[in-house]
Amino acid sequence: MQSLTLAEAGGAGLIQPELGLSLWTLLTFLIVLFILKKYAFGRIAGLLDERREAVRANLAAAEGSREEAESLLEEYKAQLAASKHEATEILDRARATAAEQQRQLVEEIAAERERGIAAAQQAIAAETQQSLDRIKLEIADLTLLATEKVLGHALDEKEQKRLVEEALAGVDFSALHGGSN
Repeated sequence: MQSLTLAEAGGAGLIQPELGLSLWTLLTFLIVLFILKKYAFGRIAGLLDERREAVRANLAAAEGSREEAESLLEEYKAQLAASKHEATEILDRARATAAEQQRQLVEEIAAERERGIAAAQQAIAAETQQSLDRIKLEIADLTLLATEKVLGHALDEKEQKRLVEEALAGVDFSALHGGSN
């Protein structure tokens, strides 16, 4: 048991409060507190208030910027949607225009083809009629020539006309020009 405590070793003055030391400590504390309050706490409080206001202003600015960004985003989305809608309308109009032009072109080609067919049919009909007229003249000439050779003399005009009409009446020209004489 040779352990010694601090009180037994003579260190009792450190633990026991003394009135004089306590008064000087209290007086020093109050002087430091007064000096800090007069010079430092006001500045510190002002700096804290400035900092608090700066943080509030930054938060308000950030909130304003966020709202503005959201507004711009919505505006951008609306413009993008409008642009897409306009592009779709332009494409639809272009497709409709192309379809209309194609339809008109097909109609024009069909009309041109019909005009060409009608012109060709008219040309064929005219050529057929001319050929039929030449054939009739040839038949009339051959009929007169053959009759004059068989009879041995020339026929008068009335007799020639009757003979040509009889010869032509016996020939069927309807197959050559589609059924019209």
